[in-house]
Order: sequence, then C-alpha cells, then structure tokens
Amino acid sequence: MTFIDFKKQLLDADISLPKFSKLIKVSEKNIQAYKKKKAVPNTIAVIVTCFASMNKEDVDYRTLIESLELKAKTKEGAGFSKNKKNKAQVEETTAKKE
Repeated sequence: MTFIDFKKQLLDADISLPKFSKLIKVSEKNIQAYKKKKAVPNTIAVIVTCFASMNKEDVDYRTLIESLELKAKTKEGAGFSKNKKNKAQVEETTAKKE
C-alpha cells in the first residue's frame, strides 16, 4: 500500500495519523518515516484497511483496540542510562587493574 493510499484509508477510518499511531502504540515518527519510502508495511496496511472497513459498518474499532491494552515498545538501555552503565563498567575495570 502506498503512503498516499494509507492516508486515504485514515480518512475513511475517520482517524488522524497521530491518533492512529497512539491507538496502535506505534511511534508517529516511525509511521511518518514510511512517507519517504512511499509505502507502508503490510501490517500497517491491514490495520488501517480494517479500521476503515469497520468504521464504514459503524463498528467502534477504537474501543475494541483500546480494550487490548497494547503496550508501546521501548528500547532497553537507551539514552543516558546506557552511558551511566558503561561509565560504571569502565571505572570498575580501571579500579581492578590498579
């Protein structure tokens, strides 16, 4: 599915891209990145197509998806905490050599 078709499906689903990304717990930034590739992955295409179809049939897909209690993926050890761990390991190794 092209990114343009994806955006059309969002309109048919009556949901904005930010709300879509929040609902499925995928970073909006990640979804926007597909714009450069000019296509969305199959899973995203399936999800948005189902949402559009459900909306057309007056099915409240938002409540259904929210009931799944999806969790956003997070990178472990990313950011400043990773640097602190590495720094502590270097200090520990240096202390053992002395």
